[in-house]
Amino acid sequence: MKSFDLHPQPRVVFGCGSIEQLGSLAREWSPQRALLVSDPGIVAVGHAERGIESLSRAGIETHLFEGVHENPTSEDVERGVVFAQCIEPDLIVGLGGGSSMDCAKGINFIFSCGGSMEDYWGIGKATGPLLPMIAVPTTAGTGSESQSFALISHPETNQKMACGDSRAAFRVALLDPELTLTQPPRVTALTGIDAITHALETFVTSARTPISIAYSREAWRLLANHFLRVLEVPDDVDARSHVQLGACFAGMAIENSMLGAAHALANPLTAKFGIVHGQAVGAMMPHVIRFNAAVSESEYEELRGMVGTSGTASGATNLADLVSDWVDRAGLRTRLRDLGVEKGDLSDLAAGAAEQWTAGFNPRKVEVQQFHDLYLSAY
Repeated sequence: MKSFDLHPQPRVVFGCGSIEQLGSLAREWSPQRALLVSDPGIVAVGHAERGIESLSRAGIETHLFEGVHENPTSEDVERGVVFAQCIEPDLIVGLGGGSSMDCAKGINFIFSCGGSMEDYWGIGKATGPLLPMIAVPTTAGTGSESQSFALISHPETNQKMACGDSRAAFRVALLDPELTLTQPPRVTALTGIDAITHALETFVTSARTPISIAYSREAWRLLANHFLRVLEVPDDVDARSHVQLGACFAGMAIENSMLGAAHALANPLTAKFGIVHGQAVGAMMPHVIRFNAAVSESEYEELRGMVGTSGTASGATNLADLVSDWVDRAGLRTRLRDLGVEKGDLSDLAAGAAEQWTAGFNPRKVEVQQFHDLYLSAY
């Protein structure tokens, strides 16, 4: 059995209406001023206001930075740092989707340690303690609330910089399923597919441990059995609860086992063509499952068996078909040609995929030629 060193974080507070506990939870660090990082859409539906009110009731002066864009760049982070320097917070709250939570981490890196976002690209680059942070996710997908990595895009190359440090982990993840009810249908689809791929990839990576396997398995059970229900009945809070908790567990799995080839393939699609991450990874995941079947058939068979009968096809083939069907039923594309990708682009994409750090954790060795073949199979 593989050895591991588990440091459980964050504290997870789960339940409908739990956003009202934000202020009381924040009191643990006796903050005077809080920086709440969010985006205009979350502000418009009133979630940020509810968070500010809870913090205010706890006697915490709160300032809102809402300049977060989808796939935040280092420029978003820098604007947030300037804002933070004006108010000198001693607590940061990331309230919103993965973009808000990642941007909150990025702001914390630079505000607390100086430099630029590029300085933290990699693992363990913080030079000192960071401010305590609380995550309040309003989507169910990225799992950013339970990871110590900030994914920040380079403004010129669009390459995602993975900036990880245990000090950048949220101290508390406050999961209120009611906040996810305001997700537009497409956001529900994209984030849900993203979470599903997290569960699938972490379950088979070369870095997986007994702890990560437990998180992956439970994440898959929650997501696979409730994702379609959320698409079909968006106001089903119970289904939303299962999906949000599943996404959080999948994030914990990533923290303990990393990801694989599907995410390595997805990132160049986002950087070169602007294809939203959930769409990109959803289109590639079925092909990666078939590719990995040579070494991960039994694991895929187990996962497929957790979602009804597996039929006559092999576990991997059946699972790949199932995921492809979910992507289609979510209203997303399953072929790269339908996303504006040309065959002539595949070589450059493959070279970019081979440079992604998650490629090294795929259970089956994958190099430039294999990446090209995977793109071609998805074309």
